[in-house]
Amino acid sequence: MSAGGIAAIIAASALLIISFAIAYAVVRLGRAIDEVGKAVKDISNETTPLLNEVTTTVELVNGPLQSINKVTKTMEELSTKITENTSSFLDKNQMAMKAAGAVLTASQLRKKKKNKSSKKSKSARFVDDEEF
Repeated sequence: MSAGGIAAIIAASALLIISFAIAYAVVRLGRAIDEVGKAVKDISNETTPLLNEVTTTVELVNGPLQSINKVTKTMEELSTKITENTSSFLDKNQMAMKAAGAVLTASQLRKKKKNKSSKKSKSARFVDDEEF
């Protein structure tokens, strides 16, 4: 054999080794793709019941939230009516409100005066007790 024949055999052998390496890589890649497909299928199978549970939970929570919404709306309407009636009463009965304010002020002044006199009598007792 000549040098060209030997070179051809070496090149053919190298080509055969490279083709085996490529075939091995393709087989390994095919297995990896199969494993990824199985993982995606498992994830899909596991998330479907989870999504159903989440949907059920959200539906169960929405019921009480709608009740709370109704109660809040009713309280808002009640608050509006109370505000309107109070302002209407105050507008119609200004003299009565002024008289009530005067009575409250007089009552508070009387309490302050009473508190001052009781503090003075307590301090006088304390002074008397120290002398003995």
